[in-house]
Amino acid sequence: MTRSPPLAIVLLSGGLDSMVSAAIAREQGFGLLALTIDYNQRHRIEIEAAGRIAARLGAERHIVLPLDLTGFGGSALTADIDVPKAGAEEGVIPVTYVPARNTIFLSLALGWAEAAGARALFIGVNALDYSGYPDCRPDFVAAFERLANLATRAGVEGDGFSVLTPLLHMSKADIAAEAARLGLDAGLSWSCYDPTAAGEHCGLCDACRLRAKGFAEAGLPDPTHYAVRP
Repeated sequence: MTRSPPLAIVLLSGGLDSMVSAAIAREQGFGLLALTIDYNQRHRIEIEAAGRIAARLGAERHIVLPLDLTGFGGSALTADIDVPKAGAEEGVIPVTYVPARNTIFLSLALGWAEAAGARALFIGVNALDYSGYPDCRPDFVAAFERLANLATRAGVEGDGFSVLTPLLHMSKADIAAEAARLGLDAGLSWSCYDPTAAGEHCGLCDACRLRAKGFAEAGLPDPTHYAVRP
């Protein structure tokens, strides 16, 4: 009798990091349940990218869950605040930080995981070439995993959860190289926080700068269409 592979919830934003994280989950033998949160973000074009990636990776199911965070605001991605274009400022959490976003997203992933019988949650957070977000740090990931196993019936009964972060200690160049190793089409992914009307990456926001830097440092061609080359 053939056993079904274990299931993993993969948080799939549509960005390069989430695509590589999901592909690593597949490589490790997990069946993929992909979760994309439509939080009415400025760069909602990334949701289309998530759909393309989920299909390409053979996800068993892909849920796009509406959760309008513009009601809270507090971020350049969810409120009428300009996306900064001058580059990241060291030691400063930028206005593109969405309050508690990864905590909210992982909580939703945890709910689906418990319902679906999945015990692995994959998230593409990265603590090296990141933009200063506090919810991308190893301490946050470890704390959420502890919470997951305190706050659920499965955790209390000993059938606990793991929060897996395969990109946590990778640079953006490492991630670009990993995408190439996995045979992924990086052009399917979307990174830009402030897309142009023509549907191009702006080339100037922090996300575009990090993306371009990663491909350049990895010595790989960048498939991204930028309005302005970073």
